Amino acid sequence: MVVHNIYVFDREGVCLYYHEWLRPKPVRDGAGTQSDDQKMMFGLFFSLKTFAAAMDPKSKSNAQLGAPLRIGENCSFYSFRASNYKLHFYETLSGLKIVLNTDENANDLRELMHYIYASIYVEYVTKNPLNEPGKPFNYDTFTSALNKHLRLIGQL
Repeated sequence: MVVHNIYVFDREGVCLYYHEWLRPKPVRDGAGTQSDDQKMMFGLFFSLKTFAAAMDPKSKSNAQLGAPLRIGENCSFYSFRASNYKLHFYETLSGLKIVLNTDENANDLRELMHYIYASIYVEYVTKNPLNEPGKPFNYDTFTSALNKHLRLIGQL
């Protein structure tokens, strides 16, 4: 399995971090700009999350499409697969969202994404005294720890 890229968004949809390892198609050939790419990615999983909640057959409430959802409530999605990639989604109770794009044959990565959040993000971003919540970051320590872990488990 190959990890193509990672996005980290806050609860407001601000892309706090983006890193790519292998992206065969440049952004300019798709979304146009990095900012547009990040907005499209956030819009995609926001729409999928609200759609999954609205279609949930077990929910007693009828969530309306596009209506704001409380974090942790209703049905959520964890991934979807297209013909050439698989998108994995992880949301924390604080509203932080992590998105990983991998090749289409990747297994369920919820445990990996939880590890990225709990052991790498919290350690190298949340505990960093220079970190400003809600502001994009690019800490070498975070990127190094992420790369090291992904190589260790054979994901790069």
